[in-house]
Amino acid sequence: MLDGAHRTARVCKLLLLAAIVAVAAVLATPAKAERIKDLASIGGVRNNQLLGYGLVVGLDGSGDQTTQTPFTVQSVISMLQQLGVNLPTSSSSLQLKNVAAVMVTATLPPFSQPGQQLDITVSSMGNAKSLRGGTLLMTPLKGADGQVYGMAQGNVLVGGVGVQAGGGGGGGSSLTVNHLSVGKIAGGATVERAVPTTLGEGNMIKLELNSADFATASRVVEAINDRYGAGIAYALDSRVIRVQAPSSSDQRVNFIGTLQDMQVNPAEQSAKVIMNARTGSVVMNRAVTLDTCAISHGNLSVSVNADTQVSQPNALSGGRTVVTQNPQVGIKQDSGKVMLVKGGASLAEVVKALNAIGATPQDLLSILQAMKAAGALRAELEII
Repeated sequence: MLDGAHRTARVCKLLLLAAIVAVAAVLATPAKAERIKDLASIGGVRNNQLLGYGLVVGLDGSGDQTTQTPFTVQSVISMLQQLGVNLPTSSSSLQLKNVAAVMVTATLPPFSQPGQQLDITVSSMGNAKSLRGGTLLMTPLKGADGQVYGMAQGNVLVGGVGVQAGGGGGGGSSLTVNHLSVGKIAGGATVERAVPTTLGEGNMIKLELNSADFATASRVVEAINDRYGAGIAYALDSRVIRVQAPSSSDQRVNFIGTLQDMQVNPAEQSAKVIMNARTGSVVMNRAVTLDTCAISHGNLSVSVNADTQVSQPNALSGGRTVVTQNPQVGIKQDSGKVMLVKGGASLAEVVKALNAIGATPQDLLSILQAMKAAGALRAELEII
């Protein structure tokens, strides 16, 4: 019986030792490597924004109220004049219900060529109730330099629906699902001009890190030089890395593709706490730690009630009815707690301590700001 107990204790010790070894192995595992493609972009390879002004026609009475949007009438008159239709001078008072003035936006990908199709977004800029069922007329899309890079036209697809009952005077009932004043046209624009690129000029390309970091830039340079030879890559600063590339365009494309698939262990990001003052959201990364500090938290609520009393005089007494207000103010304070957080606490310990004192997300905003002011929060505090 004693031998069985010894064997059981020995098995437990072995299992405990195995668990400790497994935990140590997990803790000793290096940070997960990431592709250079996820850490940096190629200099000169970028999107370009396009913008245009146009008209959507064919609406079922849900267009702009032209008395309040004179630019819609002006646009219609200008368009008709270009098509050979001359309107009298009194046409400025046209009552159009099936037309809406819109802004058209699109993104021109890098290396786009004439004839390529782009998706576009059509947004009402007047007081149109809905763009559902409308057709966008030919609209030039311009870049930041004022040049036309695309032409847009097509049927607008709106991902919503709206119904109204009881008349249009505001006294009826209405129901709207999703947004009706913005729509999309898949492949609704055609590229008319290509954007010149500087990729590979002088047999050099630039890697631009998404987040400037000296340690990460150094590791990327080291990884590239270990694979292709010393002097192939060198860092200009904490963000830009210059890499020597083949002169042939075909070899350069192959080189960039292989380069972007290389694995690099990025440096750990600096400790940061992001707080959204509008929603109360608080996000912290794992590098956030605390110095030794004490946190207290208590709830204080103040309620004000007004008790209305009416004094009614007797009949034929000649008195007046008197209404009096008896305000009542009550203050309630819940019992607070004081939590001690030891220095060097990890993110998990910080969250656990703040949850233990019953702090809500809104409370965390004030608590973290006070901890930062006291020098106990080892992190950069950013409010968005």
